[in-house]
Formats: sequence, structure tokens, C-alpha cells
Amino acid sequence: MKKRSFKESARLFKRASGLIPGGVNSPVRAFKAVGGTPLFIERAKGSKIYDADGNSYIDYVLSWGPLILGHAHPRVVKALCAQAARGTSYGAPTALETKLAGLLLGAYPSMRKVRLVNSGTEATMSAIRVARGFTGRDKVIKFEGCYHGHADGLLVKAGSGAATFGVPDSPGVPRSYAKNTITLPYNNANALKKVIEKDWKSIACVIVEPVAGNIGCVLPKKTFLRAMRSLSRKYGIVLIFDEVMTGFRVSYGGAQERYGIKPDMTCLGKVIGGGLPVGAYGGRADIMGMVSPEGPVYQAGTLSGNPLAMTAGIETIKAISKKGVYDKLMDRASEFEEAMRDAAKTAGAKTKFYRAGTMFCTYFTEAEVKDYATVKTSDTEKFARFFSGMLNRGVNLAPSQFEAGFLSLAHSAADISRTARAAYDTLKEINK
Repeated sequence: MKKRSFKESARLFKRASGLIPGGVNSPVRAFKAVGGTPLFIERAKGSKIYDADGNSYIDYVLSWGPLILGHAHPRVVKALCAQAARGTSYGAPTALETKLAGLLLGAYPSMRKVRLVNSGTEATMSAIRVARGFTGRDKVIKFEGCYHGHADGLLVKAGSGAATFGVPDSPGVPRSYAKNTITLPYNNANALKKVIEKDWKSIACVIVEPVAGNIGCVLPKKTFLRAMRSLSRKYGIVLIFDEVMTGFRVSYGGAQERYGIKPDMTCLGKVIGGGLPVGAYGGRADIMGMVSPEGPVYQAGTLSGNPLAMTAGIETIKAISKKGVYDKLMDRASEFEEAMRDAAKTAGAKTKFYRAGTMFCTYFTEAEVKDYATVKTSDTEKFARFFSGMLNRGVNLAPSQFEAGFLSLAHSAADISRTARAAYDTLKEINK
């Protein structure tokens, strides 16, 4: 097999490194977890991306999830061009905002009102502020391995099995910001029950990725989500589902539809912007009534609800809401899962493959992955070799063992077949 050249990407990365911290504008893009040169992309179409060296790849990163239709979908591109000609931002209300809000409320009936923002981080940060304002309490419960953006109070390191109070996970985060964050092990209903029953009077909200997608793809136990819902309801705690990643990915109505749990608040992003910067948070009418200018909890944004992001989101959601589209998408995802499992089995590789809708992850471990502790049993060196082998065979995966991959409507049966063959060849190579 001829090795691909990344000479131009290496040159561009070197130049970027002198101007941008680490040469990238989001850390995982630097390939630190897998080694080698990060790809500099020039263009993309459908299921493929093309780098600065002229190499093409079947892409399973999809801009980290938003591109459920695939890259440069003609319908989205056409609508964006038309809107750009009318103006990119007005700093004033548009009918597009109301239209997208209506689509979101229709897909997520647990939300009665929704506020549009510019990122998932902004959505989760704002939702927590509203929950605190609504309850008059300060503490937040989150779960080990669940990422909710880089707001100070959420960058908190978890303990090993026990609740951890206020230990910042990043320099620059004051302990005073983090002291009100309680971190618990994911999928552990007993730990949650113990903490809530002891400290409920000071707990404003519980926030969770219902499928933990920032440590790969860790599926929730139904008893875990049900316990979370019943406990938060009993003690007047706001339950927030962070569906920035799972929204429209796990099912059309997200994880809350798939698992039959109705949260008090929901955070969305990624797919709802069709590849442009976007976020949203919404929930019960009484809770959202706290948001300014209707209520006293302040939140604002210069580019919130900008017409380009609204347009891309509307076109994306309209396309995936058509009859039969989700059946096709889930059938293709199921085919992909079967092909990847077969490739690993035939190659004699000891891996675990998990999928939630169109999200997936292959872990290099023999343990059943159920929480952050079992995720950490994965052999990251083997994953790095797998990543490099797949990249050299024309398949682009997330450059970290602890990130989810994604499928789109643009991925064909031929793409899946080629990917499975690449996986088999790479796994055989690793196991020599």
C-alpha cells in the first residue's frame, strides 16, 4: 500500500503554529492524541473531504456532527447563497428565527419556548444560569466524562467513583467558579440519589449528555436516566439534557424521544445550524419565562439567530423531516455497525463497537464500556495506529479514541463497504 503524502498540510500547519496557539482553533484538531500532521482541508462534497495535498477521504467527522446531510448539500448551499445576497446579519429579528424555533419545538415537545444562541457552550452556560435563577439555588450536578462546553464552572475534574466538589480541570478556572459543581460517575444512579438526598436544597440543576458523546459513544442505562428524572422532579431540581450532539442524531427527537425521558430544559446545537455556528436552549414555559427581556435572567448575543445559521438549520431540518428519511438514515447506520463489527471479528481484533443512532465509536478494549472509568481502559496507542492506518486508506475518523464518529445521508453502501475493508486491513496490520 502506497503511503499518502501530507507535505502541503505539514507546511500549512507549520505556518499556522506561528500564528495560532498549537496551530489550531480547537485542540483535538492538532492530532496530539494520534500523532502525525493534521489535515488541512480545501473542499468537501457529500461524504468526502479533500485535503491540501489532493488526498480524498470518506469523512466520518462531519464537522464533529452537524453535517447530517453530508458536506455542501445542494439545497443548503443554494439557500445560503440566496440569503447571503440579502445580507449576512442584521442585529434585528427575522422571520427565519421564528421558523427555526417552530421546527425545534415541534421536534422536541418538552420545550415550550426556545432561545437561539451561537454555540453549544453558550447554550449550556445559559441554561444553567436560567436554572439557577429559577430555583434560587447554586450547585450543579454533572457527570464524569460528559462535556458541556468550556464555561468555567463546567471544566471540573471528576473523582474516581465519589462526588468531587470544585476541582478545576484547567488552569485559569478559579476554584470559586468550580466550587458549586458536583461531579458524579456516569450511569451510577445510586451515587446520584445519595448526593441529591443529602444536598438537594442547594442543587439548582442536573445536566447530562444522555448519550455520552465526548468520551466516544457511551450508552445510558435506562434506570440511570429514569432515576435522574424522578429524583430531580421530587426535589424541585431542573433536569437539563445536553443534546448538542445527540439532537437529531440519536433520533429525530433526540435522546429524550429515544429513551422516553422528558427533561425540564434542553440544549441543542450542531445539526440545527447545518454546519454554521449555532446553539439553542429551551424548556418549560415557566422556566423560560425567566429569560430577559421576559424575565430577570440576562443573556444576549450580537449574532444570535443570524440569518445564515437560521437558513442552514431550516433547510437541514426540513430535509431530514421528510417521510422515510430517518428510516433510510438508521438503516444505513445499522449497515455500518454490522460491517464494522464483522471487520473486527474477522480480523481477530479485540474491540468494542457502540452506536446510538448515527453516532458511533470503536474502543480498543475488552471491557464493556459503561462510564468514564471503563472508557479509560481503552488502548489509546492501538487506536492511534488504527487511525493512521485508516487515514492512509482514505478514511477520516475523529483523531481521538475519546470522540464520537458520525454518519450522514450522503454515506453510500459503497462508502461503508470501502470503510469496512479498510478497517479489516488496518486491524490485521495492527495485530501482526
